[in-house]
Amino acid sequence: MSSSQPPNIERILFSEEQIRQRIQEVAGEISDKYRERGVKLIGVLKGSVFFLTALAREISAPVKIDFLAISSFSNSMGTPGLVRIAKDLDEGIQGEDVLLVEDIVDTGFTSRYLLQTLAGREPNSLAICTLLDRTPRRIVQVPVEFRCFEIPDRFVIGFGLDHKQLYRNLGYIAVLKP
Repeated sequence: MSSSQPPNIERILFSEEQIRQRIQEVAGEISDKYRERGVKLIGVLKGSVFFLTALAREISAPVKIDFLAISSFSNSMGTPGLVRIAKDLDEGIQGEDVLLVEDIVDTGFTSRYLLQTLAGREPNSLAICTLLDRTPRRIVQVPVEFRCFEIPDRFVIGFGLDHKQLYRNLGYIAVLKP
């Protein structure tokens, strides 16, 4: 570990090399599935940008890219699950093979909302690809077709994931000290 590692990191979960290797493997699976018809990657801003970029570079099938941004809210009881689109797609997805690219799938509320919203726009197919899958926190089951890593119920940063908008630019994924 370099001396530039932030002091509030408990431990590194996945190194840059592990991330690169796993993205290559998942990109190979995606390339195989969409080789004939191509795929439209839809990134969920801001966290997915680093993952989507690395993933797109490794996919050999034809790739289109679009982005959307969401805002999620808790209700008065502190229950998560209220989501709205803050920035919509620039182009339609009707008849396209769409892969929703997430940095992390956690409770499942956001992913479910996005899948329902995008399905209403009549894509040819719709699937989820996530860098991190935190299944211990899953409340709503969502079909994750492609995942790089499953992680424990810990707060993680790096490779697009942030804490108060910091640490997204770390090349590795780390557990933040409690």
